[in-house]
Amino acid sequence: MTDELFALPGPRHPDPADAPALRWGVLGPGVIAADFTKALHAHTTQRVVACGSRSAERAAAFAAEHGVERAHGSYEALVGDPGVDVVYVATPHSEHLEHALLAIAAGKHVLIEKPMAATADQARRIVVAAREAGVFAMEAMWTRYLPQTDIARQLLEDGALGEVRVVTADFGGNATYDPAGRLWNPALAGGALLDLGVYVVSWASFALGAPAGIIASGSLAPTGVDEQAALVLSTVSGAQALLSTTLRAGTPSLATISGSAGRIETDAPFWGPSGLRVHRADGSLAAHWRDAYGRPHRQGMSYEGAALARYVAEGRTESPLHSLDEAVSTLATIDEARRQLGAAGVG
Repeated sequence: MTDELFALPGPRHPDPADAPALRWGVLGPGVIAADFTKALHAHTTQRVVACGSRSAERAAAFAAEHGVERAHGSYEALVGDPGVDVVYVATPHSEHLEHALLAIAAGKHVLIEKPMAATADQARRIVVAAREAGVFAMEAMWTRYLPQTDIARQLLEDGALGEVRVVTADFGGNATYDPAGRLWNPALAGGALLDLGVYVVSWASFALGAPAGIIASGSLAPTGVDEQAALVLSTVSGAQALLSTTLRAGTPSLATISGSAGRIETDAPFWGPSGLRVHRADGSLAAHWRDAYGRPHRQGMSYEGAALARYVAEGRTESPLHSLDEAVSTLATIDEARRQLGAAGVG
């Protein structure tokens, strides 16, 4: 970087409406599925044409609320719908393996809500099945497809930050304790790391790749799931990622990537549409990019839906920006962190 104002590259796909249209089926019509459907319908040419639930009434209610053509009273009926191109798996983490395999066996492309599964071993089974079936599969790590992340990616690819040495990220929320609830129940793959920590671990993987060393410290809820965790990840070169997640307090949701020539600092929240600052090696501000596209919060899910449609049209079977192997690696890091904490859960 020079002493002059740094000219940031623009995001390469700022308009999610420019992707080919696919016909989507939603498996698990809950809150996250509702937000995803709203984002697709508001900002893309993609359309959710069917939804499926174990409850016919729940599926019908979701369809009526979101203008979805067909409601199915079973997951089997949804994945068997000939009018569906791709299935969005939006059930709890503990059910991702079963439901992703169900959709893949029916020959459907799949977008699987993050984390891809409850453990790395489960995720590997999904990957093997998708590759054998020749269908497209992707983890719904929507942060990877946001405009500010693409700008950060270009800076990393161009070497603008120099040698990356330190990466940080936090994501915490103050969740009401409910032993039977999804966040706190080990049978439902609860815990901070699988729900929120997957974002910070994925950010570290984005900047540094898979870690060579993992150190985790934290605390457990009365149910045995991890309620808070801090991770130090290290690479062979000595670079480190300092990460934190919690279900007990709201945190800033900021992320940084620091190198020998400069650093990136995101606006909040780093996991949704926001912005980023670039600082020179001396700490002075070089540029501040703010997201002005008007797709705040979970409306940013429209970018991942559009990206998937582009990749399918290109004949791909996985994302070039977030590979299936990387999704498995992220879960392997979380597996080890949960093991060190003694957390209870699936697997």
